[in-house]
Amino acid sequence: MVDVRLLDKTDATAQALHPLESLSLARRLPGLIVSAKEVAATVMHGVHGRRRAGAGETFWQFRPFVYGESTNRIDWRRSARDDRIYVREREWEAAHSVWIWCDRSASMGYVSSLALQPKIDRGLVLGLALSDLLVRGGERVGVLGLTRAFATRDIVERLSERMIEEAMCPGHVAAELPPDDPLAPRTQAVLLGDFLSDPDDIARAVHGMASRGARGHLVMIADPVEETFPFTGHTEFRDVDSSARLRVGEAQSFRDDYMMRLAQHRDRIRQIAMSRGWSFTVHRTDRPASEALLALRMQLEAGLGG
Repeated sequence: MVDVRLLDKTDATAQALHPLESLSLARRLPGLIVSAKEVAATVMHGVHGRRRAGAGETFWQFRPFVYGESTNRIDWRRSARDDRIYVREREWEAAHSVWIWCDRSASMGYVSSLALQPKIDRGLVLGLALSDLLVRGGERVGVLGLTRAFATRDIVERLSERMIEEAMCPGHVAAELPPDDPLAPRTQAVLLGDFLSDPDDIARAVHGMASRGARGHLVMIADPVEETFPFTGHTEFRDVDSSARLRVGEAQSFRDDYMMRLAQHRDRIRQIAMSRGWSFTVHRTDRPASEALLALRMQLEAGLGG
């Protein structure tokens, strides 16, 4: 049977980084930052922040005083400039944070001639664009295992800098899955990757993060070749995460078996996500990044509104 992880074809129509070079990623990130901001801008319309009145320290707005309220809330300086009495309202400070994680392991470097960009580039663009949207909507964003959650207008640049620093550390090897540390209640996680790892390992990570009630979203990023298996004739498949190789004389004879295994693998991951109330979607790299970003925004807004 064809292993779903052995998808790398060694011909001129496909490329893979063996291993994924940290220096190459660092050099591409400035361009990915630009792409992320462009993608975020395309879905910016209709984004509504979650600013509302409530307990907090940040000034939000003045509003007319309502009879029966405590006079301690009156802003006398503002009221002196008008013939009405005004109350200084502070912005409601929600305890929500959104944690983003993008798989940057070797298998994410795969890109076929049918794709718009490598899986890792698409994952980073989506993660950074989502960070930009969330911060503009008043949320805090962090990268799992790498940064704290914070809200700043230069969120895209700050997260990118930290990822470059990590990638350039001597001996650094990107993990295939995020840390399984429990996340705080009322937080959300967005995991972006190809999720071709063992389902038991994926389940362990998801259950660990969700053990205290955190919600999450899994986005499986797939190259179109990984879904269509167009190989024919003599083909060699290589696992980018190990030395495993598979040489076959009639690759097309493995297609049905492969497609069945892939469907089973995805169903298992979907069940893992659903068992914790998390969402699971598949995004192909021959489709616009804005499609996945719009879907993620809607899912996150639904969760953050709770």
